[in-house]
Amino acid sequence: MSSLLRTDEELIQIYNRHVNTVYRVCFLYMKNKADTEDMVQNTFLRLMKSNVVFENAEHEKAWLIRTAINLCKDHFRSWWSRTIGLDQAPEKAVHQDFEIDETLSRVLALPPKYRTAIYLYYYEGYYTPEIAEMVRKPESTVRSWLHTGRKRLKLEIEREGELA
Repeated sequence: MSSLLRTDEELIQIYNRHVNTVYRVCFLYMKNKADTEDMVQNTFLRLMKSNVVFENAEHEKAWLIRTAINLCKDHFRSWWSRTIGLDQAPEKAVHQDFEIDETLSRVLALPPKYRTAIYLYYYEGYYTPEIAEMVRKPESTVRSWLHTGRKRLKLEIEREGELA
């Protein structure tokens, strides 16, 4: 199946360029392999159905990240997610194909808005205006999330240092 505007080869190239980034962004929200893979698949299905024309590779990547974030958020707004709750999922179901170091683990523990802002800024290299566009919030809001997220991470590290 191919898009009306993109050949199969173009879709494969876009997928290969961005699948790892989309996976990591989805994992920030879903926190388990199965749901993450579903959201990655849905993101690329949305691309196949879309007629968006990308200005460049950065626009392409930003569109995919924004789409992935929106799909993940929509998932948690659904009736099933509210009814079942992720807390009931067994802890051993969590598995990922990328390394989570101590710092990333702390970032993943942050509330979603701080986690997303910190991850996109420090791990994906986006600037505040780009993040604001992706999450559809004012730049000042993103700067506030970054500030608060950094503060929370610092307090967590200091607290752990006192306990050691």
